[in-house]
Amino acid sequence: MPKGSNVPVPTTALRVELGWRSGPGVPDADASALLLVSGKVRSDGDFVFYNQPAHSSGAVRHEGKRDVGGQVTDALLVDLARVESAIESVVVAASADGGAFGQVPGLCIRVLDAQRGTEVARFDSADATVETAFVLGEFYRRQGAWKFRAVGQGYSSGLEGLATDYGITVDEPQNAAPRAPLPPTPGTRVQGPPPPVAPPVTMTPPVTLPPPVAPPPAPPAAAVRLSKVTLTKEAPSVSLTKQGGTSGAMRVNLNWQTRKQFSGWGSKRGRAVAMHADLDLDLCALYELSDGRKGVVQALGNAFGALHQPPYILLDGDDRTGAVASGENLSINLDHQQSFRRILIFVTIYEGARSFADLHATVTLQPLGGAPVDFSLDECTVPSTVCALALITNNGGDLVVQREARYLVPERGVSPQRTVDRVYGWGMNWTPGRK
Repeated sequence: MPKGSNVPVPTTALRVELGWRSGPGVPDADASALLLVSGKVRSDGDFVFYNQPAHSSGAVRHEGKRDVGGQVTDALLVDLARVESAIESVVVAASADGGAFGQVPGLCIRVLDAQRGTEVARFDSADATVETAFVLGEFYRRQGAWKFRAVGQGYSSGLEGLATDYGITVDEPQNAAPRAPLPPTPGTRVQGPPPPVAPPVTMTPPVTLPPPVAPPPAPPAAAVRLSKVTLTKEAPSVSLTKQGGTSGAMRVNLNWQTRKQFSGWGSKRGRAVAMHADLDLDLCALYELSDGRKGVVQALGNAFGALHQPPYILLDGDDRTGAVASGENLSINLDHQQSFRRILIFVTIYEGARSFADLHATVTLQPLGGAPVDFSLDECTVPSTVCALALITNNGGDLVVQREARYLVPERGVSPQRTVDRVYGWGMNWTPGRK
């Protein structure tokens, strides 16, 4: 599509992919969406992006990134049938992290039918220079139907400038308030104009009035936080302590997308053997506490853990299809961070697929106070059924997250859990378990 052109789109579930080619010195990019009325959001809740991945209506959801052979996509799911009647348009935007879009090759946006995978629209942006944010396209209503327009409008002020233009309240550091004058210290006279000379009068006791009652301060308006940390091979670790995210419950989220699985390693025969309708991935955690206790949190054996007592790690459920919008989640109680020595987050294939070769996952760690930490898994090139995701270690009070993203291949007859244990030296005894 040329810039400014439009095409009709079906009122159905659409997959919107922001795409580009990765490489040395290429900035990362992030897709976002804004649901607008008269060109503005109604509230900050109408902004869908990596820190706020789903709209309350369910009409728009941020699905995350995948990298296949250097071609990176960050995807949004837009279900036009669920867009509220008050919403006039859904703007699809992109922001660059670590550079400008002039350094991002092959930038494009594709609109796909989410069910069939067929391409509905595509817009390639080839004229970017210093822009750090872009409105690439928009869905809008016209005479009861939906259309998609290729926009290609750039911003040099980044995601913050773009969001602010559409009415988003962005959280930013506050300037220091001007200092109030210091009260006089005892024994210090405050100099001022001399008092007027008045004739002597009879003094009466002064009337003491109660001090005025100050109105209670208005609660600060909630604001959207745009900060985040993306772990990569080049920068694989981050300190939660330095990020200020060491209290409350930290949510660890696993979200995945599936493709067809083929018989024969590397899809050599090209014949589909599973559509993943029965796919069951399990998010798990090995833990070692500071007192030496070790264990596992997982759906297998109903070992869901506990948040307010050891191990202070809780698995919220078992998503057996990958269809749950929020994926699978672990919660880690960082109010008890002194109780942790190390935690290994990993994922296993319980049933429905032979390996991770056709699965794509995004991992997000969301501390209560600090910036979210996210990363995508690399493309799987080995017949793996277990992947070590992230290792959290307590280094003398400094809580550090290390991106692992290691696909492991169990030996014949060895369980995925035992495989992870051996690689990371947990030293536990394992027995067969069932859900």
